[in-house]
Amino acid sequence: MHSFSEVDIPQDWRELLGNYFDSAEWRVLKNNLQVLLAQEPHLIRPEPEFFFKALQLTPVDLVKVVILGQDPYHSPGLAQGLAFSIPADIAMNSRAFPSSLRNISKALAIEQFGHLPHGDLHHWAKQGVLLLNTALSVKLGEAGSHVNLGWKNLIDQLISALAHHKPHLVWLLWGGHAQSKLPLIANNSEQLILQSSHPSGLGVYKTDRPFLEPGDQKSSGHFMKTNEWLVQHSQTPIQWISHTTKDLFSESGEDTSH
Repeated sequence: MHSFSEVDIPQDWRELLGNYFDSAEWRVLKNNLQVLLAQEPHLIRPEPEFFFKALQLTPVDLVKVVILGQDPYHSPGLAQGLAFSIPADIAMNSRAFPSSLRNISKALAIEQFGHLPHGDLHHWAKQGVLLLNTALSVKLGEAGSHVNLGWKNLIDQLISALAHHKPHLVWLLWGGHAQSKLPLIANNSEQLILQSSHPSGLGVYKTDRPFLEPGDQKSSGHFMKTNEWLVQHSQTPIQWISHTTKDLFSESGEDTSH
């Protein structure tokens, strides 16, 4: 059985969080997860060794862009520990392929980058795109089921520390939940904050800042604006489209079918 503790978090991120691990909030989260892992480990997604996959793949020094999701996919076979990402072997015409990723792919094509060849976003993470959910676990089949375990305080601390520590980050805040974190970021004027509706099928066209315009002829332009900002600040732009899956599994360090 996996024993959840602070050593699951990479050292550079632990250092960024400072004395958080001495707090009552951390003890609550740790105790809650240890109880669940003892009672129903087979129902927790992603597997606990992947809770902090986003932090493992994108070290603090590498972070250039932050995309905030909500909680992991609760359907079987999808959650990887990276916001929005799913295993590459799930066909884009499959009912299991999330509408959010379909619309992200549409936006990328509209912005002249091309369509995603698959839903695995490990190649984003390895370039400095922190794909961070605001709850890092979920019960299989029950969306939002772990949001009250104590993840919020940990992720809020992390977002706040990252915004304070690193200038010139790009924050992609899609939907009301991600935008609720704005007060943690906005006190640092050296950040680019881009907001829109959520790319899911339920929200993609909604609000006065839609992720896609109705008819799918125009996008929010977030991917293009991100790369323009990075270039302006002497950073390498993100290669949003991976043109090969040749090294996908070896690069990710494990079988991504989880």
